[in-house]
Amino acid sequence: MVNLTIDQKRICAEEGSSILEAAKANGIYIPTLCYLKELNEVGACRVCLVEIEGQEQLSASCNTIVAEGMVVKTNSKKVLDARRTNVELILSEHNVSCTSCVRSGNCSLQKVAKELNITDEVFEKDFDAFRWDSSAPLVRDASKCIKCMRCINICDKVQSLGVWDLNGTGNRTKLEVRGGSAFKDINCALCGQCITHCPVGALSARDDTKKVLNAIADPDKTVIIQVAPAVRAAWGDAVGLDSKLATEKRMVAAIKTLGADYVFDTNFSADLTIMEEGSELIEHIKEGRKGPMFTSCCPGWVRFLKLEYPDMVNMLSTAKSPQQMFGAVAKSYYAQILGIEPEKIFCVSIMPCSAKKYECDVKEVNDASSKDVDVVLTTRELGRLLGGIDCAALEEQDFDQPLGIGTGAAVIFGATGGVMEAALRSAYFLLTGKNPDADAFSELRGLNKWKEASFTINDLKLKIAIASGLGNARALIEAIRKGEAQYDFVEIMACPGGCAGGGGQPICDGFELAGERGERLYTLDKNNPMRFSHENPAVLALYKDYLETPLSHKAHELLHTEQEKWTL
Repeated sequence: MVNLTIDQKRICAEEGSSILEAAKANGIYIPTLCYLKELNEVGACRVCLVEIEGQEQLSASCNTIVAEGMVVKTNSKKVLDARRTNVELILSEHNVSCTSCVRSGNCSLQKVAKELNITDEVFEKDFDAFRWDSSAPLVRDASKCIKCMRCINICDKVQSLGVWDLNGTGNRTKLEVRGGSAFKDINCALCGQCITHCPVGALSARDDTKKVLNAIADPDKTVIIQVAPAVRAAWGDAVGLDSKLATEKRMVAAIKTLGADYVFDTNFSADLTIMEEGSELIEHIKEGRKGPMFTSCCPGWVRFLKLEYPDMVNMLSTAKSPQQMFGAVAKSYYAQILGIEPEKIFCVSIMPCSAKKYECDVKEVNDASSKDVDVVLTTRELGRLLGGIDCAALEEQDFDQPLGIGTGAAVIFGATGGVMEAALRSAYFLLTGKNPDADAFSELRGLNKWKEASFTINDLKLKIAIASGLGNARALIEAIRKGEAQYDFVEIMACPGGCAGGGGQPICDGFELAGERGERLYTLDKNNPMRFSHENPAVLALYKDYLETPLSHKAHELLHTEQEKWTL
């Protein structure tokens, strides 16, 4: 341990830790903009400057290591003057259109400027122009970029894709798509991790809220909204609601205030996915097909595999994602129940994901007659739509029926390992005719970068693997390709922690909340009286009345896709 003094407070810090880490551990606040622990400790923004006794120059606290006897000042006049000047310089290259920015009120630059009492524009404005195809699922506004390099390092070090890069030097430095390529030509998975780690509004998901509001206002449209499992664990963060009040049923009530005709639960189609994918897995193993079967519910992962390892795309389960399955069922089976034409149904998904915006537009995933899902909104967009509503005062409401029934197995789809656990619960039943203990596969839980396990069900031996984050996915895939690892079933989620940490979730800068949100989902699973997908009565009724059996001809037509044919 190292003894030092910060702002006249004597503290102990871990040897090798930075001044910033030591201060934070002892309740001493130092502002930052570019810092991300173990990912971006480059001192680029110069906002975390501190004064060290005996040194003439100020030091960036994020990458200055503590030393025995060090005396540090974080709020001296010299420090505050330098910080203020540095932030004023950043603001001179930043398009300060705060009232129309999606990050207004949740912007680290805005927060620091307020803390430093910056009310005037001291330097002449000179920011890059906005040049981007706004129809893309991911939008970059160069006029708001502060060149903090967070997006570069989260994409390089965590997602292993290297989409972003710095070009030029000095005041000519620009952050661009790697190699100056057009964004549409680069290998972006659209996972959105660069969005959730950007401290300002330079990166965002395309805003589709007006499309939804227009559909709700159209008397000829029947608007159906489905809500993904992970959204319920985070929607309260998007509207500033305490987690005790941000219940699943209050979320339904809040969404119903928007005026949609029906609000359903994507958990229903997550259970449906397990029926199809679980049956497909058993068929895959019994037929002795070569290589593992990969889960297919994450479009960021599907894009990654198509872009990076196209020869392995045929290993993906052909099951559509729960989002797309829901849309397909809503515009066929449910349209028939309502007695209306499928074309009159406008299906909206609320998802924790930016890549889902891409997925719903892939023409090859949809039924030939119409799109399964018309529009995808992120959890953040839902928060913006609910901005003027006192959600805490709303009475709780249930999801509409029959597509509002979901099991505990479905809700854990939102956590890394959840799809695998849900699939194994039902695979056990399909092979033995009886249910396992609902928590028999709980060892698959947790945020380990790469998990593996083996299970024997009757005489069937299963070796499985789970990874979240595309860098971990790459390591796993490389091990399979080199023959260093062999599996029967592999679950991959593009975002670290799974959908709970998705690129469409509310941004709490400086905090990684996938683990905490995932725990909320496991609590919902534990409290659900139904914990097995194959017991969902709405899914069973769908098969009885419409689809016949899992993997039937009709199920294949409606619920399956060929990812090899997907347009990128």
